[in-house]
This record gives sequence, C-alpha cells and structure tokens, in this order.
Amino acid sequence: MSGHTRTPAKHIACGAVVPGCEFTATATSEEELLKQVVAHAAEKHGVTEITPELAAKVKAAIQTR
Repeated sequence: MSGHTRTPAKHIACGAVVPGCEFTATATSEEELLKQVVAHAAEKHGVTEITPELAAKVKAAIQTR
C-alpha cells in the first residue's frame, strides 16, 4: 500500500468553449487553471474582458481528473 495520495487535477480543453481550439491546460487547483486560461484567452483569442457568461462557460468546462 502506497503512502502517496493523488491530488485530483483540474483540466480544461479550450475547444469546449471555443470550437476548434486545441489548447488544453491542467493544474492542481482551479485558481491555477484559471490563470492559464485567462493568459491563453488574451493571447490567442484577444479576450480582454471576462464576462459573466464566458466565466460560466469556462467553469462548466472544467473537469476534475
């Protein structure tokens, strides 16, 4: 029996929010994952404002693995 416990990771595929985008990100916390998503959205999609609707779509696309 191993003494290691695996912390579930948070994962998102941008294609679930922006069809055709192949970006994916994984992090140990939702906060860290969202930092990656915000940077990607600004750089690749020109998103400068996160609307409540967009935030809801992103949060709905986050998976725990």
